[in-house]
Amino acid sequence: MAGSPDNKDEGGLRDPMVRFHSYLHGGTSSLLSTLPTFIVFPVYKTVFRQQIHNTTVQQALGQLFKEGPVKLYRGVAPPLLMRTLTGTLLFGLQDTLLHQLSLSSQNIVFTSALPALAGFGAGMVEAVVFTPFERIQNVLQNSQNDRHLPTLKSVLVRLKAQRPASGFYRALLPITARNALGSSLYFGLKGPVCAVVEAQGLSPVVSSFISGTLTSMAISLTLYPLSVLVANMQAQVGGEVNGVMACWRILWESRQRSVALLYRGGSLVVVRSCITWGIATAIYDRQQKRSGERNTIKQ
Repeated sequence: MAGSPDNKDEGGLRDPMVRFHSYLHGGTSSLLSTLPTFIVFPVYKTVFRQQIHNTTVQQALGQLFKEGPVKLYRGVAPPLLMRTLTGTLLFGLQDTLLHQLSLSSQNIVFTSALPALAGFGAGMVEAVVFTPFERIQNVLQNSQNDRHLPTLKSVLVRLKAQRPASGFYRALLPITARNALGSSLYFGLKGPVCAVVEAQGLSPVVSSFISGTLTSMAISLTLYPLSVLVANMQAQVGGEVNGVMACWRILWESRQRSVALLYRGGSLVVVRSCITWGIATAIYDRQQKRSGERNTIKQ
């Protein structure tokens, strides 16, 4: 498992292929979880409409039903591509950073926090790389853009004409905070949670799946307000460009200063996260374990 003490054996530290396997396994696990991502995309789009328009589930579904099946999957390409690339970068870079941090750490107490610290760094890099993907996705999913930005090409041209801070990199700061904190919590918690679950007599694969599910559930609910803020900041192109705090104040007022309204769609996020991260975690941990077993036999 990524982030476990087993990764610190001498063979793992010396063999650069172990680092490469982390990138490969991260990409593979995320690629295999793109099918559930595709299946639950209507769920994601329903959540997005709730985040943007402050509607109930029934109202959001009504909007999608009116638009028809042709537009239902408008904007699905960026998350599918981003899902695979994110897994490659996130798992691989976290393991690389963990390896580097482990070499300089002699404190056992501090060592236990290294997976979370490495995850924090990986999340920051992930935010810089993938903010443009999320920006494009949110513009495409906003039905108000359908008329003047009907195609992916038109969206790319329009965003390219903007300054980076208001174009492709709109909402970079809250995305960085969300991804860094989320990755830190994920890599810091999934190992201990998996160990507790496996101690109940469940198989390693099932334990990893439950670990990924529970961890992603907690992270999604905790950081959901940041996702709502990002969606609202990125959905529009042009017009007045407000800063993060100004956008937060506008969002908070539009939700009538109600936490319950701010969390509209949160339950659907849990469903999506449980499916995708549970599967990705189980596949990744299984691949890492097999790779470690093969390296042990070779030695």
